[in-house]
Amino acid sequence: MFFQVYGEHAFAQWGMLLVVLLGLILLNEFARRTKLGGCVMFFLVPLALTAYFVAIAIGVRTGAEWALNNQTHIYMNGWFHYAKLYAALTGCIGFMMIKYKWGIGARHWFKPFPFIIVAINILIAVASDFESAINGWHKWWLSSEGVWLYGGWHNVFNGVAGILNIFCMTAWWNVFPSKDKKDMIWADMTWVYILVYDIWNFAYTYNCLPTHSWYCGIALLLAPTVAALLWNRGGWIQNRANTLAIWCMFAQVFPLFQETFKDGRQWFDWAVLPVQYPNGVETVKQLYVAAGGDAAPVGTVVDTVAANPTMMLVISVLALVTNAVALGYILYQAKARHINPYKEDVFVDQQYYKDAMARADLN
Repeated sequence: MFFQVYGEHAFAQWGMLLVVLLGLILLNEFARRTKLGGCVMFFLVPLALTAYFVAIAIGVRTGAEWALNNQTHIYMNGWFHYAKLYAALTGCIGFMMIKYKWGIGARHWFKPFPFIIVAINILIAVASDFESAINGWHKWWLSSEGVWLYGGWHNVFNGVAGILNIFCMTAWWNVFPSKDKKDMIWADMTWVYILVYDIWNFAYTYNCLPTHSWYCGIALLLAPTVAALLWNRGGWIQNRANTLAIWCMFAQVFPLFQETFKDGRQWFDWAVLPVQYPNGVETVKQLYVAAGGDAAPVGTVVDTVAANPTMMLVISVLALVTNAVALGYILYQAKARHINPYKEDVFVDQQYYKDAMARADLN
């Protein structure tokens, strides 16, 4: 329905989706269970990668062949990918400060940090959705990552859904370490928020990261959700930040893992295209031909190649409706109980909330 995963490469595509999902779950468990694991994943590895990114940038400026042909430079050099990576890492570090009570992480005034960093991450994605609508309204346009995107109302609907999603985060000050010091607990971020966030974020990846959305739109969203629903209640937002940062670091260094080339080739059989490319890799080739060749500059617009935006519109409308309903429910509860939903817990009657609060260290 959403992806072209029923052809000759279906076994590799579905199999690798499972591998990525399990890998993210296991790496998140390594990062969350001990200070050593967290420091390795969110301090040591990012420092090494930052040095690598700087070396690439210097190499490109000096014309070094290894840097000019580096896959990170060719496929992942846009503003969005770096912004998302370092915003996610900032969240991971801030959440560790809260759960281990490091420095300002133990202060009450620091408790809204999770809301702030999540809101920033959402706004980055919202900006990307609106960017696509502006650059390619009912047309294909070539992004800075060399991906053909198709803009339209789906971007507008999902951009608005993202803004509503920010205000679906409740009880900004009520975040706590867990009693076992493995997690940061945000108990009022229950399955309701997890659901509407996942729908919105899947729509975002589907609209704006279409060639990667099989992995970052499904496996990456399922990994923290599975953990939060089955064994880590209250820790979803920490799991989400951890897995997002881990995936961004991997994808920034190994983008060919999921890439489709300008001539329609795929480096690996498990690369997946969504249905907005009606003829799969043939559509990619047609777009470059229509744009005048492989050297088409960023921002090139093509309106002569067919697109199939139906599922982008369907999932974006669903994201807008579900987030609007969730926000309406939050405001209804706030009025009925005479509370400020951004200072006090809203979902106190849910079992998920009760289970999460049982894990929280309130001292």
